[in-house]
Amino acid sequence: MPAKNMNGTKRSEPWSIILAGGEGQRTRSMIEQWLGYHKPKQFCTFVGRRSMLQHTWDRADRLTAPQQKITVVTQPFRQEVWSQFEKRRTGQVLVQPRNCDTAAGIFLPLTYIRAQAPEATVVLYPSDHFVFPEEPFIDTVRHAIGAIEFLPDRVILVGMTPAYLELEYGWIVGGRRIGLSHGSPVYAVHAFLEKPDRTHAQAAMEAGALWNTFVMAAKVETIWKAGWRCFPDLMALFERLGRHIGSLQEGRVLESIYHTMPRKNFSSDLLQLITDHIGVVELRDVTWSDWGQPERIVETLRSLGKVPAFSLHDLGCSVTMSESVDTTRIEHEKTGEPT
Repeated sequence: MPAKNMNGTKRSEPWSIILAGGEGQRTRSMIEQWLGYHKPKQFCTFVGRRSMLQHTWDRADRLTAPQQKITVVTQPFRQEVWSQFEKRRTGQVLVQPRNCDTAAGIFLPLTYIRAQAPEATVVLYPSDHFVFPEEPFIDTVRHAIGAIEFLPDRVILVGMTPAYLELEYGWIVGGRRIGLSHGSPVYAVHAFLEKPDRTHAQAAMEAGALWNTFVMAAKVETIWKAGWRCFPDLMALFERLGRHIGSLQEGRVLESIYHTMPRKNFSSDLLQLITDHIGVVELRDVTWSDWGQPERIVETLRSLGKVPAFSLHDLGCSVTMSESVDTTRIEHEKTGEPT
């Protein structure tokens, strides 16, 4: 049965959006040396039995119904996505005619969710992040979803407690506390720092700033209104698509709008412009990493004592694994097995 709000009216169940449209250019050389062909990192199994995308699906399905999941991919890799489902319940796969950056990749699935459940909360997950162990991560995303119930006009981001001074990540500078969700504080966002220099990153870290995981929860209409505020030209195209969903013209209209789709970045062209409508919850006690560089992949596995599926000798990485890795530790339970 659908859940109910405090006033007794029915509330839409949350939806998941899985962002799998990246082309993996920064890890392309590494993966081509390993596999012999190009394969974006989200489709790769670097350790254990599941790819990064499969891990993301499984995490999402613990918080939202599998059938209320939309995975976004670009045209060249549509078959790769289908090959990864195995026995999982698929939800829906949306294929972008071309890669137009992250705003289009997010507003495309939002258009389809809005057509079915305009009052719904959505959770966005990048599919190329390492998370271990998963339980604290799941709990924190649950707190973000819960925060939407009393802060429906905000986008709630998950911010990671920084483990070291990382200059390639985006950072979130938090503000005052604006509420509690399941006992966890929710903070306003004062500012974003994108790939800061060492001086600014050090100052942010000392002030309690967090890494931006780009995992977030929000009401569909909250993000939709923010889109109109920040890039109305893009939103007009998706409004047009929304009017044709379910019709014979749907596919043709989708192709058509991508011919003129502006390239907009969801972080720099939207989130950074609406800090007054953003909140953040803090993720702790987790090894989290954006595996956008080969060195990060190697270092993460080294720090956890995991044996990778690839050969380090072929990669030319500047980071080397410890020779004392215990190979018996790569077998894990499904909820704890690293990516």
